[in-house]
Amino acid sequence: MGRPNVCLCLTGKTLAEDKAIVERYRQYIDIAELRLDFLNEDERLKVREFPASVDVPCILTIRRKSDGGNFIEGEASRSMLFAWALAFASQDKSKNFAYVDFEDDFRVSSLQDSALAYGIKVIRSYHNMTGMVDNIPQRLNEMRFTGFEIPKIACMPSSLADVTRLFEQTKGLANTEQIIVAMGPLGLPSRILAAKTNSYLSFTSPLELRQNLLSLGQIDPITLNDIYHFHSIDAQTKIYGITGWPLKVTSSPELQNKFFANDSLNAVFVPFKAEKVVDAFNFAKSTGIRGFSVTIPHKEMIIPHLQKIDETAMAIGACNTVVNRNGVWTGYNTDCTGFSKALLEFSGFKDLNGKKVAIIGAGGAARAVAYALHELGAKCCIFNRTLGKAKIIAQKYGFEYATLSPDSSELIQRYSDIIVQTTSIGMGSVGPSDETNDPLYFYDFSGHEMLYDIIYVPSVTPIMARAALAGCKTHNGSTMLLYQGEAQFELYKEVYQDA
Repeated sequence: MGRPNVCLCLTGKTLAEDKAIVERYRQYIDIAELRLDFLNEDERLKVREFPASVDVPCILTIRRKSDGGNFIEGEASRSMLFAWALAFASQDKSKNFAYVDFEDDFRVSSLQDSALAYGIKVIRSYHNMTGMVDNIPQRLNEMRFTGFEIPKIACMPSSLADVTRLFEQTKGLANTEQIIVAMGPLGLPSRILAAKTNSYLSFTSPLELRQNLLSLGQIDPITLNDIYHFHSIDAQTKIYGITGWPLKVTSSPELQNKFFANDSLNAVFVPFKAEKVVDAFNFAKSTGIRGFSVTIPHKEMIIPHLQKIDETAMAIGACNTVVNRNGVWTGYNTDCTGFSKALLEFSGFKDLNGKKVAIIGAGGAARAVAYALHELGAKCCIFNRTLGKAKIIAQKYGFEYATLSPDSSELIQRYSDIIVQTTSIGMGSVGPSDETNDPLYFYDFSGHEMLYDIIYVPSVTPIMARAALAGCKTHNGSTMLLYQGEAQFELYKEVYQDA
């Protein structure tokens, strides 16, 4: 099997809308799937004209509601629509549908014979919208009913462990054609790494219509191409990634994949959501991942799973980078390096001797920030909702600590030369400041404070907007991300060359 194709799912209400979308994304795709189940009724009888109107091979699909589609009018009606769409095919095969998708339990001999007679490939599909499929290779073979079908299995994982099993079961399928999809947000690695699951194609959705298939977790073709360089991934591509939970927002793939491309390394950096640390390691081992970034909430919990840890990460008590050196998983912390460089650049100071700094939060990121600030000579107070967690970090460096609450407003003010916000509160939030998106909602900025928020999406968080309005100098975590990412890349590059 060659490299996988990119298939664009067309879920517009009209054929004109779908045609315009194909033209818009043409440079990113290899195949288009016309989803007749989303078309207006008065458009359905014109579908035979569609393949000839676009410069890309087309799949005809009429997906039932029970299989994740939009068609609810019964099998008799669906059969007639298939028959109409496939009838009167042109002698010029480029003007016909190149593929038709029939579910495994939809077996109408006349339709299949018609497709085969006109050289239309049959995709024989099975969808499990609530769980996984056992023994995938055996199931695929059973679905090759005539030997001419391309079998498709799409299933819904409930954990990264499910995705790991899918990758393990598809390793030996390099010599056959099949389509393999793990759906939903957890299934993203299977879409990016279709070359590793030996899938014939990877389905994508246009940004304009992404909501139509949102539950399926499809990525858009521009992201798949420009960030993950999908068409460059092959059997020799080395895999790196980032794990965390819920891992809703991360810019690390864009950053690291750009580094890989600039150095002409055959590597890809992929997000894989793991609720449990052990699932992240099992996925990494199964897919041959050489190194990965670690984010909330696993930076501390991952340490017992490592065989080796460098001195800085050990001192901090948190790890944000893991690499596999000759079978030995080793942990590092590049957050402190990235933060120190970014903070000094932002503040304009050469060091922080004599400066009083408030650290907001006491998670894995706060551990790295506290270590860096101690090294820079700052006097700090750590504020956290759970006082015990703040105490653990503070006592390592002789810092003060206090509860993150309105009662601590005066103490925050005493440590307000620089305020460093290390929690995830405000991530992805663009609304006005309130108790849910601003960890210091109760604090009145005077305008003399410098605020450094390690969040980088959005670029201006609610707390940053409020501080800036009061006259404060503010900065987000984008430069910290860049500098710690550069340090991570050097570690990834080392194990790439060792591999």
